[in-house]
Amino acid sequence: MNSEDPAFLLRNFDVSRESLERLQIYVDTLLHWQQRINLIGSSTVGHVWSRHILDAVQLLPLLPAAARVIAELGSGAGIPGLVIAIAGNLEAHLYESNAKKAAFLREAIRKTGARATVHNHRLEALRDAAELPAVQCVVARALAPLPLLLDYAEPFLARGATGLFHKGQDVELELTEATKYWKLTVSRHPSICDSRGVILEVKEAKRV
Repeated sequence: MNSEDPAFLLRNFDVSRESLERLQIYVDTLLHWQQRINLIGSSTVGHVWSRHILDAVQLLPLLPAAARVIAELGSGAGIPGLVIAIAGNLEAHLYESNAKKAAFLREAIRKTGARATVHNHRLEALRDAAELPAVQCVVARALAPLPLLLDYAEPFLARGATGLFHKGQDVELELTEATKYWKLTVSRHPSICDSRGVILEVKEAKRV
């Protein structure tokens, strides 16, 4: 079995054939743009499905049961936000301050027909935004240490959204630091892509 076979990799996540086809369009678009701008690590270009798509799709069973709309902070290549919007037929709001990466996201949305909106401004601006979309979950991958990530996510968490954040082997140190400033209710889910990684589920975050 090819280790990059999409249907095999995503066999446990109830991804439809149509969604697989749209994910392939996303991957093709990603690899085309990767030749011009750095969207993913160069060493992972030959392993996009196993290193990136699967890493994103593993969030689907962790989403709140009523989740229909998600937000992604520091979207970059749209992993995980745009990927799980495609795979799970969700609506996504993608926050990305880099204009070139925002342009990629818009092109990927156009080609895949995903229900997603790109917000090309800095995450610090979220706190002062007059209006924010109503989302049930906020996600981020490789964006910032947990204390800063919670600052960025607070406008959504304070409105009842759950946070799902990819974290690495330093997650306990980050949690220790974060609890100096936050009262947290969290769960840890082992990553299926990284033996040292976890998906940190933040159900409640209140400033101390």
